[in-house]
Amino acid sequence: MTADLALFLDFDGTLVEIAPRPDAVRVDPGLVPALERLRERLGGALAIVTGRPIGVIDNFLAPTRFDVAGLHGVERRVNDAVTGGRPEDHPDLRARVPRLQALVADLDAVLIEDKGASVAVHWRLANPEDARRAEAVVKAIAAELDGPYRLQLGKAVGEIVPASATKGHAIRALLEAPPYAGRRAVFLGDDRTDELAFASVNADGGVSVRVGPGETVAPKRLADPEAVRALLYAWADGAPMDVSGLPEA
Repeated sequence: MTADLALFLDFDGTLVEIAPRPDAVRVDPGLVPALERLRERLGGALAIVTGRPIGVIDNFLAPTRFDVAGLHGVERRVNDAVTGGRPEDHPDLRARVPRLQALVADLDAVLIEDKGASVAVHWRLANPEDARRAEAVVKAIAAELDGPYRLQLGKAVGEIVPASATKGHAIRALLEAPPYAGRRAVFLGDDRTDELAFASVNADGGVSVRVGPGETVAPKRLADPEAVRALLYAWADGAPMDVSGLPEA
Protein backbone atom coordinates (compact mmCIF):
# COMPACT_ATOMS: atom_id res chain seq x y z
CA MET A 1 0.00 0.00 0.00
CA THR A 2 2.89 2.38 0.74
CA ALA A 3 3.96 2.17 -2.91
CA ASP A 4 0.67 3.87 -3.83
CA LEU A 5 1.04 6.85 -1.47
CA ALA A 6 2.93 10.14 -1.58
CA LEU A 7 3.15 11.96 1.75
CA PHE A 8 3.16 15.78 1.92
CA LEU A 9 3.68 17.46 5.29
CA ASP A 10 3.27 21.05 6.42
CA PHE A 11 5.87 22.15 8.98
CA ASP A 12 4.67 24.76 11.51
CA GLY A 13 1.67 23.59 13.47
CA THR A 14 1.88 20.13 11.89
CA LEU A 15 5.32 18.60 12.43
CA VAL A 16 6.22 21.09 15.16
CA GLU A 17 4.24 23.21 17.57
CA ILE A 18 3.81 26.87 16.61
CA ALA A 19 6.20 29.09 18.56
CA PRO A 20 5.87 32.76 19.57
CA ARG A 21 8.64 33.63 17.10
CA PRO A 22 9.27 31.89 13.74
CA ASP A 23 12.85 31.06 14.73
CA ALA A 24 11.90 29.59 18.11
CA VAL A 25 10.24 26.32 17.09
CA ARG A 26 11.52 23.14 18.66
CA VAL A 27 12.04 20.00 16.60
CA ASP A 28 11.41 16.77 18.48
CA PRO A 29 14.64 14.70 18.55
CA GLY A 30 12.87 11.71 17.05
CA LEU A 31 11.36 13.56 14.11
CA VAL A 32 14.19 13.59 11.58
CA PRO A 33 15.15 9.91 12.03
CA ALA A 34 11.48 8.95 11.72
CA LEU A 35 11.05 11.00 8.53
CA GLU A 36 14.17 9.36 7.10
CA ARG A 37 12.76 5.88 7.77
CA LEU A 38 9.35 6.84 6.44
CA ARG A 39 10.85 8.35 3.28
CA GLU A 40 12.68 5.09 2.66
CA ARG A 41 9.49 3.11 3.23
CA LEU A 42 7.71 5.34 0.68
CA GLY A 43 10.42 4.93 -1.92
CA GLY A 44 11.36 8.60 -1.56
CA ALA A 45 7.84 10.00 -1.95
CA LEU A 46 7.87 12.32 1.07
CA ALA A 47 8.08 16.12 0.90
CA ILE A 48 7.71 19.09 3.23
CA VAL A 49 5.20 21.62 1.83
CA THR A 50 5.53 24.88 3.74
CA GLY A 51 5.50 28.64 3.75
CA ARG A 52 9.08 28.57 5.02
CA PRO A 53 12.06 28.94 2.66
CA ILE A 54 13.85 25.71 1.80
CA GLY A 55 17.00 26.86 3.59
CA VAL A 56 15.13 27.43 6.86
CA ILE A 57 13.62 23.93 6.71
CA ASP A 58 17.10 22.52 6.08
CA ASN A 59 18.38 24.27 9.21
CA PHE A 60 15.58 22.87 11.36
CA LEU A 61 15.88 19.33 9.97
CA ALA A 62 19.68 19.20 9.64
CA PRO A 63 21.65 17.28 8.66
CA THR A 64 19.06 15.55 6.46
CA ARG A 65 17.83 17.29 3.30
CA PHE A 66 14.29 16.38 2.31
CA ASP A 67 12.33 17.28 -0.79
CA VAL A 68 10.71 20.64 -0.02
CA ALA A 69 8.13 22.90 -1.64
CA GLY A 70 8.98 26.18 0.08
CA LEU A 71 7.32 29.60 0.16
CA HIS A 72 3.96 27.95 -0.59
CA GLY A 73 5.45 26.43 -3.74
CA VAL A 74 7.36 29.44 -5.09
CA GLU A 75 10.51 27.35 -4.74
CA ARG A 76 10.84 23.58 -4.96
CA ARG A 77 13.63 21.08 -4.39
CA VAL A 78 13.26 17.50 -5.61
CA ASN A 79 16.26 15.17 -5.57
CA ASP A 80 18.52 18.17 -4.80
CA ALA A 81 17.40 20.09 -7.91
CA VAL A 82 16.08 23.54 -6.89
CA THR A 83 13.75 25.71 -8.99
CA GLY A 84 12.18 29.13 -8.29
CA GLY A 85 12.34 31.41 -5.29
CA ARG A 86 14.87 34.00 -6.48
CA PRO A 87 14.27 37.39 -4.79
CA GLU A 88 15.49 39.23 -7.90
CA ASP A 89 12.50 37.84 -9.80
CA HIS A 90 10.19 39.94 -7.58
CA PRO A 91 11.28 43.60 -7.92
CA ASP A 92 7.85 45.08 -7.16
CA LEU A 93 7.64 43.17 -3.90
CA ARG A 94 11.25 43.94 -2.97
CA ALA A 95 10.64 47.64 -3.54
CA ARG A 96 7.88 47.67 -0.92
CA VAL A 97 9.61 45.70 1.83
CA PRO A 98 11.44 48.74 3.33
CA ARG A 99 8.17 50.68 3.54
CA LEU A 100 6.40 47.70 5.09
CA GLN A 101 9.16 47.50 7.70
CA ALA A 102 8.90 51.22 8.41
CA LEU A 103 5.13 51.13 8.80
CA VAL A 104 5.26 48.47 11.54
CA ALA A 105 8.47 49.67 13.22
CA ASP A 106 6.57 51.38 16.07
CA LEU A 107 4.28 48.41 16.71
CA ASP A 108 5.18 46.39 19.78
CA ALA A 109 6.14 42.75 19.15
CA VAL A 110 5.21 42.79 15.45
CA LEU A 111 7.75 40.84 13.41
CA ILE A 112 8.66 41.01 9.71
CA GLU A 113 9.83 37.75 8.16
CA ASP A 114 11.45 38.63 4.83
CA LYS A 115 11.69 35.45 2.74
CA GLY A 116 12.98 37.05 -0.43
CA ALA A 117 10.21 36.00 -2.80
CA SER A 118 7.53 36.65 -0.18
CA VAL A 119 7.22 38.62 3.05
CA ALA A 120 5.24 37.83 6.20
CA VAL A 121 4.06 40.05 9.06
CA HIS A 122 3.59 38.24 12.38
CA TRP A 123 1.54 39.68 15.24
CA ARG A 124 1.17 36.68 17.55
CA LEU A 125 2.93 38.48 20.42
CA ALA A 126 1.36 41.89 19.80
CA ASN A 127 -1.36 43.56 21.83
CA PRO A 128 -4.80 43.66 20.15
CA GLU A 129 -4.49 47.23 18.84
CA ASP A 130 -1.01 46.71 17.36
CA ALA A 131 -2.17 43.39 15.89
CA ARG A 132 -5.06 45.19 14.21
CA ARG A 133 -2.74 47.86 12.82
CA ALA A 134 -0.24 45.27 11.59
CA GLU A 135 -2.96 43.40 9.74
CA ALA A 136 -4.20 46.64 8.19
CA VAL A 137 -0.69 47.55 7.02
CA VAL A 138 0.00 44.22 5.32
CA LYS A 139 -3.43 44.32 3.69
CA ALA A 140 -2.72 47.80 2.32
CA ILE A 141 0.66 46.82 0.86
CA ALA A 142 -0.85 43.66 -0.63
CA ALA A 143 -3.59 45.75 -2.25
CA GLU A 144 -0.94 47.87 -3.97
CA LEU A 145 0.54 44.68 -5.45
CA ASP A 146 -2.83 43.21 -6.42
CA GLY A 147 -2.64 41.02 -9.52
CA PRO A 148 0.79 39.35 -9.50
CA TYR A 149 0.61 38.94 -5.71
CA ARG A 150 -2.00 38.03 -3.12
CA LEU A 151 -2.40 38.24 0.64
CA GLN A 152 -2.49 34.98 2.54
CA LEU A 153 -3.80 35.22 6.11
CA GLY A 154 -2.97 32.57 8.67
CA LYS A 155 -2.74 32.25 12.45
CA ALA A 156 -1.71 35.78 13.55
CA VAL A 157 0.20 36.29 10.31
CA GLY A 158 -0.37 37.93 6.95
CA GLU A 159 1.92 37.01 4.08
CA ILE A 160 2.27 38.57 0.64
CA VAL A 161 3.04 35.81 -1.85
CA PRO A 162 3.08 35.48 -5.64
CA ALA A 163 -0.49 34.93 -6.82
CA SER A 164 0.45 31.68 -8.54
CA ALA A 165 1.92 30.18 -5.37
CA THR A 166 -0.31 27.78 -3.47
CA LYS A 167 0.44 24.56 -1.70
CA GLY A 168 -2.14 22.84 -3.89
CA HIS A 169 -0.25 23.83 -7.06
CA ALA A 170 2.99 22.73 -5.41
CA ILE A 171 1.63 19.27 -4.59
CA ARG A 172 0.27 18.86 -8.10
CA ALA A 173 3.65 19.82 -9.55
CA LEU A 174 5.43 17.30 -7.33
CA LEU A 175 2.99 14.58 -8.40
CA GLU A 176 4.09 15.04 -12.01
CA ALA A 177 7.62 13.78 -11.36
CA PRO A 178 9.26 10.67 -9.87
CA PRO A 179 9.07 9.35 -7.22
CA TYR A 180 5.64 10.97 -6.69
CA ALA A 181 4.07 10.40 -10.09
CA GLY A 182 1.19 7.92 -10.13
CA ARG A 183 0.73 7.96 -6.38
CA ARG A 184 -2.17 9.08 -4.19
CA ALA A 185 -1.43 12.27 -2.26
CA VAL A 186 -1.79 12.43 1.51
CA PHE A 187 -1.40 15.97 2.85
CA LEU A 188 -1.31 17.06 6.52
CA GLY A 189 -1.68 20.75 7.42
CA ASP A 190 -3.02 22.91 10.21
CA ASP A 191 -3.93 26.38 8.96
CA ARG A 192 -6.47 28.11 6.77
CA THR A 193 -3.60 28.61 4.34
CA ASP A 194 -3.75 24.83 3.87
CA GLU A 195 -7.45 24.70 3.04
CA LEU A 196 -6.93 25.39 -0.69
CA ALA A 197 -4.45 22.53 -0.77
CA PHE A 198 -6.91 20.28 1.04
CA ALA A 199 -9.52 21.04 -1.61
CA SER A 200 -7.02 20.36 -4.40
CA VAL A 201 -5.88 17.07 -2.89
CA ASN A 202 -9.48 15.99 -2.30
CA ALA A 203 -10.42 16.81 -5.90
CA ASP A 204 -7.54 14.71 -7.18
CA GLY A 205 -8.58 11.66 -5.15
CA GLY A 206 -6.08 12.09 -2.33
CA VAL A 207 -6.58 12.37 1.42
CA SER A 208 -6.26 15.62 3.37
CA VAL A 209 -5.82 15.76 7.14
CA ARG A 210 -6.49 18.86 9.24
CA VAL A 211 -4.29 19.20 12.32
CA GLY A 212 -6.05 20.92 15.22
CA PRO A 213 -9.48 22.55 15.52
CA GLY A 214 -11.35 24.71 13.04
CA GLU A 215 -13.67 24.35 10.10
CA THR A 216 -12.11 22.39 7.28
CA VAL A 217 -12.73 20.72 3.95
CA ALA A 218 -10.38 17.93 5.01
CA PRO A 219 -12.19 14.66 5.69
CA LYS A 220 -9.70 13.61 8.38
CA ARG A 221 -8.33 15.29 11.51
CA LEU A 222 -5.55 14.87 14.05
CA ALA A 223 -5.60 16.76 17.34
CA ASP A 224 -2.19 18.44 17.32
CA PRO A 225 1.46 18.06 16.20
CA GLU A 226 2.07 15.53 18.97
CA ALA A 227 -0.60 13.30 17.44
CA VAL A 228 0.95 13.83 14.00
CA ARG A 229 4.36 12.77 15.24
CA ALA A 230 2.93 9.72 16.98
CA LEU A 231 1.31 8.65 13.71
CA LEU A 232 4.43 9.28 11.64
CA TYR A 233 6.62 7.44 14.13
CA ALA A 234 4.29 4.45 14.00
CA TRP A 235 4.28 4.48 10.19
CA ALA A 236 8.06 4.82 10.13
CA ASP A 237 8.32 1.70 12.28
CA GLY A 238 6.12 -0.36 9.96
CA ALA A 239 2.55 0.20 11.12
CA PRO A 240 -0.01 -0.08 8.29
CA MET A 241 -0.48 3.24 6.47
CA ASP A 242 -4.26 2.97 6.47
CA VAL A 243 -5.24 6.59 5.86
CA SER A 244 -8.90 5.60 5.62
CA GLY A 245 -8.73 4.68 9.32
CA LEU A 246 -7.68 8.12 10.50
CA PRO A 247 -10.17 10.05 12.69
CA GLU A 248 -12.94 11.87 10.86
CA ALA A 249 -12.83 15.67 10.82
